[in-house]
Amino acid sequence: METVTDLTKNEKRPLIILTGPTAAGKTQLSIALAKAVGGEIISADSMQVYRGMDIGSAKIRPLETEGVPHHLIDVLDPREEFNVVRFQSMAEEAMEQIYGRGHVPLVVGGTGFYIQALLYGIDFTQPEETGGEGGYRKSLEALAEEKGNQYLYDLLKEQDPEYAAENHPNNRKRVIRALEYIHLTGRRFSLYNQEQRMRESPYRFAYFVLTMDRAGLYERIDLRVDQMLAQGLVEEVERLRAMGCRKGMTSMQGLGYKEMLDYLQGETTFDEAAALLKRDTRRFAKRQLTWFRRERDVIWLNREAYSGQEELLKEMLERIELRCGIS
Repeated sequence: METVTDLTKNEKRPLIILTGPTAAGKTQLSIALAKAVGGEIISADSMQVYRGMDIGSAKIRPLETEGVPHHLIDVLDPREEFNVVRFQSMAEEAMEQIYGRGHVPLVVGGTGFYIQALLYGIDFTQPEETGGEGGYRKSLEALAEEKGNQYLYDLLKEQDPEYAAENHPNNRKRVIRALEYIHLTGRRFSLYNQEQRMRESPYRFAYFVLTMDRAGLYERIDLRVDQMLAQGLVEEVERLRAMGCRKGMTSMQGLGYKEMLDYLQGETTFDEAAALLKRDTRRFAKRQLTWFRRERDVIWLNREAYSGQEELLKEMLERIELRCGIS
């Protein structure tokens, strides 16, 4: 069987992806899979990249890694910016190191946009604005401050309803980015995204989506939130707040962090914040599943269809051999 080190530079290299909605059980399965294929894990999570954000991001603990190397975890200060472009660059650098060791990269996490960008090498280069650096973007940001995120979102719905439907009104950065693109090019951002999604991947890949019964998933989400609160999520957010993390920062947009920050600032009660966190996490899981259904060449794995992790892992290894040519 071919190994990673057998490949020439002209051949596609193997890549394994394990994703799915939050709380589906990706972490434990990823460790078993990485050990079975000689893999190293790259986190595709927008919050686990930050140091000190452990409980709310459900970050894997050192003892839980069982010796499997992990990348893009605990590498940034929570006051730093992190986005898809930076993820793509950092993940590609990690992959080169992994290939250099003759190992297989295993991308694990639930941020579908990050995975898509890495898998297909999406080009985020856009036409540069003329007539003042970032002038239109700054005007949009000012509008959002004055009239709220919903106002900008309504503008996007008028100009590109398809892209608007894929995003939440409070995802201000994506809304502004799309409006700016439309302003500069005269084209809908959804068309640009469609073109990028049709790119051919430079990898031989197996793209797994782990899922389960919706009711069971929602029960796991509620239980996870209760566990996070018991483990000290409020105290974790308080520490971040004390070091200068504020609303509007990328790190404070994560589930668990924005809700508990509102509580600490007296904008909600604890019970309200906990209920909102459960509701928002369930909604997030639903949006994740919607995203993955649109993706090409994915392999759906329903937990209930397997007697246990051993049978599930066996299925994955067979698919990896067929699609990636490694075992």
